[in-house]
Amino acid sequence: MTLTNYKIPFVKMQGAGNDYVYVDATSILPENLPDLARRISDRHFGVGGDGLVIILPSDRADFRMRMFNADGSEAQMCGNASRCVGKFVYDRGLTDKKVITLETLAGIKTLTLFIDKKNMVERVRVDMGAPELRPDLIPVRPSSSRSSDIPYVIMTHAGVSYQAIAVSMGNPHGVIFIEEKPSDFHILKAGKEFETHPAWPEKANIEFARVISPDEVEMRVWERGSGETLACGTGACATAVAGIMTGRLERKVKVKLLGGVLEIEWDETSGHVFMTGPAATVAEGIYFRPATSG
Repeated sequence: MTLTNYKIPFVKMQGAGNDYVYVDATSILPENLPDLARRISDRHFGVGGDGLVIILPSDRADFRMRMFNADGSEAQMCGNASRCVGKFVYDRGLTDKKVITLETLAGIKTLTLFIDKKNMVERVRVDMGAPELRPDLIPVRPSSSRSSDIPYVIMTHAGVSYQAIAVSMGNPHGVIFIEEKPSDFHILKAGKEFETHPAWPEKANIEFARVISPDEVEMRVWERGSGETLACGTGACATAVAGIMTGRLERKVKVKLLGGVLEIEWDETSGHVFMTGPAATVAEGIYFRPATSG
């Protein structure tokens, strides 16, 4: 069944400041989702957010998530959005489970919900699966054939060369470790340019990170299709993985983002990465989609 999209109920949620507009499509699916994502994400003429998340039924898991960036492009996975989906479906009575499965374009993720005294979801732990380091599956075109299992990309901006560690957490990331605090120059200039560097066939999310201690790192991110966001769950995971592989970080780390802190653990036994962080409801209402769209 398709809704012709005049009035669309929505909930705006955020995880560590990474805000999306969520639409329950378990019974009715809005049409032309890329167009809807562009319009509803606009911070002046729409609801405003980093993108649009559609919650759907699934024949493989408890629920299914489709996630669209603010530019209308569809992404494989978003860690912060997956936590918010867990809060959405529990708080609104779509499930009473405290451990749920979520189908994404990056596979099925398991969410563990932490409930507060008001029987509302406060935090969520997501099994993000194992990181992908094979260049053809990230995908990435490494800059050299170094004798290492770690794919590297050399990218240059304004005469400065940066070495990025390529990691996929269901979507491609280039993690760049720097000595200084990540700045607007790194993200808004270099990061923006590197998103579309030829090394990334499907573009990439670019992270600039500074190690504070073996169990703490600060990071800013330029997300493909959305620009800088206050947090990126998959980016936090990719940063932790890159830091662990290169001996900079321990297996359990706190990743400090502009919007908050995420706890990341790369379990040595299973090889899976686990992300724990907050999920919060900001607002809800009705979006009046322009009649000219579609």
